[in-house]
Amino acid sequence: MTELDPDVAQAAIEHCYERGWSDGLPLVPASRPLVDRFLATTSRPPEEVIGRLDQVDREVTVELAAINAAMAGCRPEYFPVVLAAWDALMRERSTRGGGWQSTSGPAPLIVVNGPVRDELGFNKAGGVFGPGFRPNATVPRAIGLIVRNALGIHPHVFEQATQGLPGRWSICIAENEEESPWEPLSVEAGLPAGTSAVSATLLRTCEFVDNRHTSDPEQLLADLADTISRTGAWIFRHASAGVVFCPEHAQLLANAGFDRAKVRAWLAERCGRTVGDLADVGKDGMGDNGVRHADGRRPDGFDLLLADGEPNHLLIAVAGARNAGISMVVRLFSDWSATAVPVEGAPVETKELG
Repeated sequence: MTELDPDVAQAAIEHCYERGWSDGLPLVPASRPLVDRFLATTSRPPEEVIGRLDQVDREVTVELAAINAAMAGCRPEYFPVVLAAWDALMRERSTRGGGWQSTSGPAPLIVVNGPVRDELGFNKAGGVFGPGFRPNATVPRAIGLIVRNALGIHPHVFEQATQGLPGRWSICIAENEEESPWEPLSVEAGLPAGTSAVSATLLRTCEFVDNRHTSDPEQLLADLADTISRTGAWIFRHASAGVVFCPEHAQLLANAGFDRAKVRAWLAERCGRTVGDLADVGKDGMGDNGVRHADGRRPDGFDLLLADGEPNHLLIAVAGARNAGISMVVRLFSDWSATAVPVEGAPVETKELG
């Protein structure tokens, strides 16, 4: 048995700090043999460019992604999920523009579907937004380190977040397909059932809705609509949002005849505020550029927050435990591409998914 030297390990960790590679937490030193183990999990060549940010003239390669995934604490077998998450994020208009540098400091939301959830130990049940599971914690951290080290987006330099978002690089959930009454998010996004896949977009924030007080589906949806419609969310003419339903809420709605499309349609018709409400907070005016401002002259009426009930404006997933009626509203930074990326090399489950 090889004797471990903690002093050597500490020195390597401090070296990473000194080079400015860390997000503030200790990193795993990325040795050449370790990085090669990551690269061995994909057929993509190390030099392949998988992302570019023109405004900073920087690009990401497969090898740079592998180095940062190793430093983030991923196991090599997580790397195909990291690549799928990165590819999913590169489909988002916001990440190809100024999203990583926004004053909002948006966070990636990563949703994992299919057999890979259980094969790699992703949490899909209780505490799904919280800590305690290595793949859920290290896959999004790898994305953050790629943005930092490959694209050069550092706080107080190119990153311009006014306050930022707690847990910016830690929001990775597996969908609880087994307790969901609806098809998996990846299937809605166009992939075959049983495919291991990742969907991703950027969030402005997350807000819980605790509703264990009613078994009426419309009262539950009204509670969600009120949270989605709070005036602080109004920046432009319209906004996009999402709901990560707990299984209890999703099953309540499904038993009342609500599928994803009906949930979206109900919320799209009711999420909004009166012009008077918006005037009280200085957001009743709408300029030609779509940005809200104080006006005070508009006749009273009702402004809809969601542009429509399409998936890209209202993402719906199911995750968490079936032990309480608590769901999460997520505020999309822009709209979602409504797509999913298959995980390379992952097996396809052949049984029907419920």
